Amino acid sequence: MRIKNGIILAVFALSMISFSSCKSGKGNKSVSSTTGWDYNTPDNGGFEYKAGYEQETGPGLVFIEGGTFIMGRVEQDVLYEWNNAPRRVTVPSFYMDETEVRNVDYLEYLFWINRVYVDYPEVYRKALPDTLVWRRPMAYNEPMVENYLRHPAYAEYPVVGVNHIQAQDYCKWRTDRVNEMILVNEGILELDVNQQNENVFDTEAYLYGQYEGIQGKRPMEDLNPNNESRRVRWDDGLLLPKYRLPTEAEWEYAALGLIGNSYDERMTSRRIYPWDGHILRNADKKERGKMMANFVRGNGDMMGMAGDLNDGGDITVDVHSYYPNDYGLYCMAGNVNEWVADVYRPLSFEDMDEFSPYRGNVFKQKVLDEEGYIVEKDSLGRIRYRAETDKDIMNRKNYRTADNRNFEDGDAVTNISGADSWVESESSTGDMYSGAPNSSLGSLVSDRSRVYKGGGWRDRAYWLSPGARRYLDERESRDDLGFRCAMTRVGSPMSNTKK
Repeated sequence: MRIKNGIILAVFALSMISFSSCKSGKGNKSVSSTTGWDYNTPDNGGFEYKAGYEQETGPGLVFIEGGTFIMGRVEQDVLYEWNNAPRRVTVPSFYMDETEVRNVDYLEYLFWINRVYVDYPEVYRKALPDTLVWRRPMAYNEPMVENYLRHPAYAEYPVVGVNHIQAQDYCKWRTDRVNEMILVNEGILELDVNQQNENVFDTEAYLYGQYEGIQGKRPMEDLNPNNESRRVRWDDGLLLPKYRLPTEAEWEYAALGLIGNSYDERMTSRRIYPWDGHILRNADKKERGKMMANFVRGNGDMMGMAGDLNDGGDITVDVHSYYPNDYGLYCMAGNVNEWVADVYRPLSFEDMDEFSPYRGNVFKQKVLDEEGYIVEKDSLGRIRYRAETDKDIMNRKNYRTADNRNFEDGDAVTNISGADSWVESESSTGDMYSGAPNSSLGSLVSDRSRVYKGGGWRDRAYWLSPGARRYLDERESRDDLGFRCAMTRVGSPMSNTKK
């Protein structure tokens, strides 16, 4: 009987092993293939794992599937600037606004900060676009100064007069409002329209436990048996990555829309503009001869003759004007130029990464309290940062830190390659680029020089090519310069519709 029972026990044990092996197999996403413990159950401690995550597309965005392309100028360099030589790079998938940010979008932003930051009126004043960009010494543009931003006739037109810094602040605000509404729609938070000053929803502040808000009717369940509820964490995948300005590579890649002129990894034609062909008029039979973008056709010709306007825009036009490119993006050529994230350098193409190239990295560390855990906030409730110091670098030698805006510029102070060809009096970027006192060097290029692309309503066709690039001080603005936002794609470079 003892042997018989032993055989029975052995058979039972083998069957349990077989069952456990099947249960924790490769296709089973509810059980750990490492330990055999069930995910997402308080009975096993409550470790959470979200299988099959697919990123939601944020409001206003279009998915841009990444890939390799030839970045740089494809049109004749008639100015002989040699600042954008062609080179092959790979751009990861990302999201981009379907249109330029409109006046109504920016007015919503201004309304919100004016309503919320009641004790900080300077926040509102700092965000105001410069409407005086419309004024010109020998032109009567005063109606644009008074009407363009706020009159409902221009609500769907692109916002202008916004500098690079203001554009980045708008992206930050948009991130917080979108993520706040996600939590409200999930029932995790109640919408608090009375939040003011420091007590405002900030994505990073919330993630670090510095914003409580009003708890909703469906709080986040904590599967840890020691707790009842918790805040949403970043690893829940519920909150979206931040809205931001696109990099120069992302913007140029999205503008070209190469999915429309390629087949099985073969490009059928090299594009000069965001559409096929080398001409600026529509080749479609029904719309043949119509202009493809809002630009200046010739001296003094901003829109054509009455009765047959060539582009229908004396200044800017509605952001949904003309045909979208093959990614579904409107006005990637003409209407207004657009800020991108990169710092301008004439020879950026010589110092670039093959994957997701970008110039402008300044690595920073969050400001922690004495215990080193909780991140501090500024007076407006936003997360504070500071640049790494030499002491930080020594304490964490494996942490690569630098002001990479000046990568391989020859600046011994900020250049991570350690170039030492500059004497001490010429060891700063200011000395190199800005023409500091007692220096014979001088240039309009500095760490504040930001790239803008796309061409605008004041430009000739030459600037409509996505490869063309210009720069402006990040504190300045123009009447033909706006922006649109982008967002990082996490996970697979292909959307779930292509898998």
